[in-house]
Amino acid sequence: MKKLHTLLTYISSNRVWLITLVCLDLFFAFLAWVAYPRDFLNLVELMIFVSFVALVIPFACAIHRRSKIDTAFRRFLLEPDDTNEYLLCESTPASMHPYIHELAHHLRTQLEYVNEQQLKITDYESYIENWVHEIKKPLSLMTLLLDNRKDEMSPLVHTRMLYVRDHTRQNVEQILYFSRLGAAHKDYYFELLPILETCKEAVEDNLSLLEEAHFSVTYSGNNCTAISDKKGFMFILGQIISNSVKYATHDATPAIHFSVSDNKEIGQIVLSICDNGTGIPASDLPFVFDKGFTGDVGSYLSRSTGMGLYLVQQMASDLTIKVDIHSNTNGGTTVILTFPKVERPLGR
Repeated sequence: MKKLHTLLTYISSNRVWLITLVCLDLFFAFLAWVAYPRDFLNLVELMIFVSFVALVIPFACAIHRRSKIDTAFRRFLLEPDDTNEYLLCESTPASMHPYIHELAHHLRTQLEYVNEQQLKITDYESYIENWVHEIKKPLSLMTLLLDNRKDEMSPLVHTRMLYVRDHTRQNVEQILYFSRLGAAHKDYYFELLPILETCKEAVEDNLSLLEEAHFSVTYSGNNCTAISDKKGFMFILGQIISNSVKYATHDATPAIHFSVSDNKEIGQIVLSICDNGTGIPASDLPFVFDKGFTGDVGSYLSRSTGMGLYLVQQMASDLTIKVDIHSNTNGGTTVILTFPKVERPLGR
C-alpha cells in the first residue's frame, strides 16, 4: 500500500511530463497513420512499448533514490550530526546541499539549547524536591515543640503557631505535588475510602486554619465509600479548604459544608463542598483551573498564586475524579467532586 501511494505521488508530481509524452505519442501516431498506413498498428505498438520502457525505468530509479533519501533524512532528523548530514547530502542533488547545511546548523543549535534547558529543569526539580524534604525537618521540630511545650506558651501564641505550621505545611505539600505531576511513576494506592469520614479528617488536618478564620463546619449525607488514593484525595480537600479560608468574607460567619450523595441514576458518588465566601465572578469561571490564573478576586490578594485549583484538577484527573466549580447566587462557591462508582475493590 505504501509503495502504491509512493507511485501515485510520483505520477502526480510528474503529470506534466506524462501529459507531454502522451501528446507526443498521439502526434507521432497521427504522422505514422498518414505516412505509413499499412504499418500503422506495428508502429503504434512500438511507440507504446518504447514509451512504457521510457517511463518505467526512470520511475523505478527515482523511487529507489527517493527511498534512500527518505531513510537518510529520517536518520538526519533523529540525530543531525556531521555523519548523517554527509549521508543525506550524498543522497540528494547538489542543489539541495546548501539548504541541508543550513538546516543541520539550525537543528544542532536548537538541540544544544534544548539539552541545556532540560539540564536546568532537572537541576531545578532536584533542588525543589530536596528543599521540600529539608523543610519538613523544621516543621517536624515545630510540631514536636508545639505538642511538648504547649504549657510554656499562651493559648493565643500556641494557636497562631499552629496556624503558621499548617499554612507552611500546606504550601510545602503544594510544591511537592506540583513537582510530582510530570513523574513517570506515581505511587498511588487505591483503596475503599469513606468519603465523609475522610472529609472530617481533612478538616482536622486544617483545623488551625479554619479556627483562625472562625469557620463553621457542617456535614450532611450518607457516608458513602469510593475507591481512590487517600493522600491524593486529602490533598484535593486541603486545597479546597485553603481556598475557602483564603476567600472568606467578614460580613458573616464563615462557613463550609460537606455533603455526600449517591447518585444511583448515573452510578456515581458526588461530594459537594460549599462555602459562603466571596464567590467567583462569572467571567473567571472558565479559567479557574488554568495554571497561574488568579482572576479579579485573586488579583487583590498577594498570597494568591493561582496554583491551587490547577493542582486540584491535575490530581483529580490522575484519580479519575471529575471536578466542577460553581459560584452560588447568594455568594460563595460550590466545588463538586464526582467519583466513579466501583462495585468491588481493584485487584479482586
